[in-house]
Amino acid sequence: MEIKLNGKIDSANAAQTEQDILSQLPETLDELILDAGELEYISSAGLRVILRLKKKYNNVKLINCNSETYEIFDMTGFTEMMDISKAYRKLSIEGCEVIGEGSNGIVYRTDPDTIVKVYKSPDSLEEIHNERELARKAFVMGIPTAIPYDVVQIGDLYGSVFELLNAKSFSKLINEGEDIDRLAKESIDILKIIHETILKDGELPSKKEEAVKWAEFCKPHLPEDVGEKLLELVKAIPETNNMLHGDFHIKNIMQQDGENLLIDMDTLSMGHPVFELSQMYLAYLGFSETNHDNVKEFLGIDREISNKFWNASLKYYFDGKDEEFINSAVDKARIIGYTRLLRRTIKREPEKKDIIENCTNRLCELVPKTENLYF
Repeated sequence: MEIKLNGKIDSANAAQTEQDILSQLPETLDELILDAGELEYISSAGLRVILRLKKKYNNVKLINCNSETYEIFDMTGFTEMMDISKAYRKLSIEGCEVIGEGSNGIVYRTDPDTIVKVYKSPDSLEEIHNERELARKAFVMGIPTAIPYDVVQIGDLYGSVFELLNAKSFSKLINEGEDIDRLAKESIDILKIIHETILKDGELPSKKEEAVKWAEFCKPHLPEDVGEKLLELVKAIPETNNMLHGDFHIKNIMQQDGENLLIDMDTLSMGHPVFELSQMYLAYLGFSETNHDNVKEFLGIDREISNKFWNASLKYYFDGKDEEFINSAVDKARIIGYTRLLRRTIKREPEKKDIIENCTNRLCELVPKTENLYF
């Protein structure tokens, strides 16, 4: 049940306010939501009203608090004992530059200092708060990342706001003529920091568990021998505790005053680095195998440039390894990438027969001659 609070609740009207609320409520109630959108001020007498309601009904939530009332609840410890949320600042993205897009959201530059990631689902608040916590965790562990400082409302959607003063994505820097080889090295420098971060068991979601589900889904859509071996290969990948970004590409790396920072941290996970390489292959080449224009739409660069960046990235990631080793590692990553893309396409865009056929053919080519999927 939801009840609106308004005006001021202080010693002069706290008792009457409590009676007004109780008169609307049954003896037992699954959930009581107090909408504080029009509440201007609450004193200690008003806080005691909220506390008694909390004791009586247990599951009481306060929503849409303005900054002033939220600060009162926070300073008095109420935010630690019950669910209290702020009203979200409203923001317009009309006419704003799109600087990146992923499966979960679109990133806009709203002014020279600020970018906002707008989530595509209207039910994304939990996901937004989860990403903020993941970004904080990564930052504390030494990962160069931007931490969102605010949550805003854009129409029926929500977004995370980042302060990135005059920052440019690596995609934009490439289009401005910056050296591809140097940017590839700088991107890999960040990636190595991520992969060298070893987590505790269960600290982040397991990418292997997710990949096993991809293979299980794809198995009946492949020739029997290929589907069975694919699943065996994925299950045999070692369960390592390396941190993974999960969506690592040139639109998720921002440069600000010479410092490179990662954004889009909601895909953080843990597992063998081959999973990261598989996602990177899809971003730079795999998504555009059947339509070379896809990479321009997704990353903002031509496929030829994307291929150069991918090859330069491999050179720096596998520094010192010979060509045979690198090619073998890439083929293993491609198998995982095609498995992910095949599942995604069948589930979301089954009409795209060319992608389904390409992934199927590639898996039928690569899986039979592959002994394992790790390096």
